[in-house]
Amino acid sequence: MNNAEILKDIIEQRRSIFPKDYSETEIAQEVIDEILHSATLAPNHKRTKPWRFKIFRGEEKAKLALEMQAIYKASQSEQTFLEKKYQDIGFKINKADTVVSIVVNFSGMVPEWEEIAAVSMAVQNMYLTCTAHNVGCYWSSPAIVNHLKESLTIEENQKCLGLFYMGNNN
Repeated sequence: MNNAEILKDIIEQRRSIFPKDYSETEIAQEVIDEILHSATLAPNHKRTKPWRFKIFRGEEKAKLALEMQAIYKASQSEQTFLEKKYQDIGFKINKADTVVSIVVNFSGMVPEWEEIAAVSMAVQNMYLTCTAHNVGCYWSSPAIVNHLKESLTIEENQKCLGLFYMGNNN
């Protein structure tokens, strides 16, 4: 196959694969590094490199799960709180091998939509690289990520656009 055929095949195979379908096998650190490096190759106007990624694995990932569950519980009334949703938050994070926060940094040099678009293209590069490595992944943007400012050390000119879950396919 030539490069165009390989690329077409990867694009056609790209899917969101959810944590319930991830195996217990760890993703090699070199693969994680390649996935994140591919993100940094996305086009970005005036080379602002507006993406900020934070990797959560192991103990940090477990803390993230507990924090997000606590945020969900605190943000719900007794009537709207759903135990299943609370449990699902923890399950998805803990079942994933790696969770990456997706944050956009607004430089003020270009319109905000351009920097959001650049981050989105960076995430698409991550999706395609995951597909090439048979790593399941998906981008989730629950409203509770807006409450993660401290643990993600989000600055005034930044916004969390969600979490990117990764795990080896079963």
